[in-house]
Amino acid sequence: MKKWLYIVSIMLVITTASPVWSIDRIAVVNITNIFQQSPQRATVAKELEEEFKDRVTELQCMERDLQSKTQKLQNTGNDMNPQERKELEQSLMIQREKFSSKIQSFEQDNHRRQTEERHKILSQIHEIVRNIAHQEEYDIVIDISALAYFNPSKDITNSVLAQVVK
Repeated sequence: MKKWLYIVSIMLVITTASPVWSIDRIAVVNITNIFQQSPQRATVAKELEEEFKDRVTELQCMERDLQSKTQKLQNTGNDMNPQERKELEQSLMIQREKFSSKIQSFEQDNHRRQTEERHKILSQIHEIVRNIAHQEEYDIVIDISALAYFNPSKDITNSVLAQVVK
């Protein structure tokens, strides 16, 4: 009976102690820092700027035209005959609605594309993190933003960043 209790006690100690042994197999990484320093981020920003350049130019022209017509209405509106003034006001209203619609569409498309590209970059970063965790035999990798404290010796951010920059 004593042997049986001894064996059960040892088994209990081993099963409860194993999580303590695996604490050394946890690493931390600063995904935000890696994303900010990623050369792909700057490249994507330039590509998106080029992709939306024509639409931005069109919206700027529309805005200038609206401003000039509004200024004209304010400056000469009292001197116009009522019919001309009414036509100009209606034209401005229609143009504002069209402008507002185009801006909304532009913002949605721009946001969607930025999200797509951000997701691609983050997917690459996460893949690199998984590879490094596998190579260095980490069981868990946690983003620094989720921690109150960590041991800097467990930080693999520089290793990941070195591979992202390649």
